[in-house]
Amino acid sequence: MDDARAVALWPSAPPAPWLRAWQRARRYRVPRWMIEQSARHRRAGDWRGACAAANVDVEFTLDGVAREHGTATADRLAEDLRHLVPDLLRWHLPRPPGDIDLLDEHLKFVLARYGTGGPVLQVLGPPFLGGPQRLRLVLTAAPDRRARDWTGARRLFDDRHCGELIDDCGGTGRIPFFHADGTPLTPAELPASEPGPGDPAARAEWSILLHERGDVAGAFSAAGFELRPPADPDELGAFMDSLRLRSGRPPVLAARVRRLAAARPAAGPGGDPVVAVVGSPYLPCVTVTVEAGGEGERLLLRPAAPGEYRTSAAPDHWRPLPDADLLLAGLITPDELHPLVRSALFPARPAADGTVGPPDPEPPGPIRVRCRGEWHEVHWSGGTLAVPHTPEEDHREQALRALGGETYGCYTVQETWRTGQGRLPRGLRRQRRELFLRARHGDTPGVLRLLDAGMDPHARDGEGRTLLHLLHIMDHRLVLPRLLAAGLDVDARDRWNRTPLSTAVTEHGSPDTVRALLEAGASRDAEAGGRRGRETFAWLVRRSGREDLEPLLATP
Repeated sequence: MDDARAVALWPSAPPAPWLRAWQRARRYRVPRWMIEQSARHRRAGDWRGACAAANVDVEFTLDGVAREHGTATADRLAEDLRHLVPDLLRWHLPRPPGDIDLLDEHLKFVLARYGTGGPVLQVLGPPFLGGPQRLRLVLTAAPDRRARDWTGARRLFDDRHCGELIDDCGGTGRIPFFHADGTPLTPAELPASEPGPGDPAARAEWSILLHERGDVAGAFSAAGFELRPPADPDELGAFMDSLRLRSGRPPVLAARVRRLAAARPAAGPGGDPVVAVVGSPYLPCVTVTVEAGGEGERLLLRPAAPGEYRTSAAPDHWRPLPDADLLLAGLITPDELHPLVRSALFPARPAADGTVGPPDPEPPGPIRVRCRGEWHEVHWSGGTLAVPHTPEEDHREQALRALGGETYGCYTVQETWRTGQGRLPRGLRRQRRELFLRARHGDTPGVLRLLDAGMDPHARDGEGRTLLHLLHIMDHRLVLPRLLAAGLDVDARDRWNRTPLSTAVTEHGSPDTVRALLEAGASRDAEAGGRRGRETFAWLVRRSGREDLEPLLATP
């Protein structure tokens, strides 16, 4: 689907950087091998193995829970863990603000509560944005005060509720703008007028189209809302702008708030309504409140009262999931979704010929390079970038380079790949980006697959980092021997004067990774790296508060 049509069908799509960041997250955060390995463990009843395959560290044991909280609590927890899909949880966790696709330290979510005043199951993000992309599953006496409540969002991580994901898109039986088999609707199939209550998906499409045309009040009315604007006419503009900017998909907001109300039996007619706040506690003038389950049948949308954000039932439930946006923009296909998401959103889609999920890395193909007025084709072979030049030309180029002469064409490309300085052809930039994105997300099998295909491991990214600078994110046991055998410098510096050892220390690499770098010969002295050039290994450990690395301070 081209971008023009995508805009016509899903006109309130987020800005391109937001979509592109989510596209990267969908491609690299949960690779296909992770989904397959985690599913294999789940089918065997091994929930702990499923978590390990999805890079989720479990920081409790069921025996310990039984001793501390009782057998009944341990049994309830065990039942939840048998249905936990850790790779699906990883899939749905939000991104940090900005054009970033990594997991960060602000991720704190409550997944389940066990009795009034009982323990809570939480998932926590990595301690550092650029650190290992691992999650922590913990059981604590009380939730972190900054943790978001996902106890009512089991569809995001529990295989008993995955079928509810279709409701998050505002449709029934199919998601808006798509048939149930995943094929997009044609423009002629879209509603041209009020479709009536008989087709919820068409009504959702009509609401979204009205919103794009600027009829904000009509869009929310079509989604089942009653608008109660502020009494002060001077505040009306900010109120309507908030609805327009923050709630581009009124049917999604309506579906989620109705689900909240359904989960609260006391919130029936005449009872206390469920309140969800859309917006930010720091910008009350652009914050609105939705009420459900009160006196009226329709959802009430009104300005938020002071302080209401903090007492809201679910202040972030209005946030949409990105999969429908990505599909409509043509940035992913239905078969590139997580298998459970694919089956939930497209219940009539035929079974795929093979496995589904984010695509594996493709073998890097040949690239055309402009060289001394001609087009040459370079390709990867045995870990080097092979160029179509004779041995005599290679020797002449090496001599010219030794004398400080300027290189051209194919030889410039070879040098740029290994130094990170200069501009690569578009195809090679794309291949380098694929390699480093997989490394940055901890996709060790993906990185090794590219190296096995012949890609040169001596690549440097735009910050001058080598793959050794990202070793702390990957499985060092598999990657380090491969890189050392290829001749990478264990004390290589990036543009910030950091070595792989200093990066592993400051970006929360594991003690085993740091130990492996030291055993590989990484320098402990003033040459260990750092922006000021004086940070010894011991200084970095103490400056970073890495108490877990203090046993490594003693000189072997």
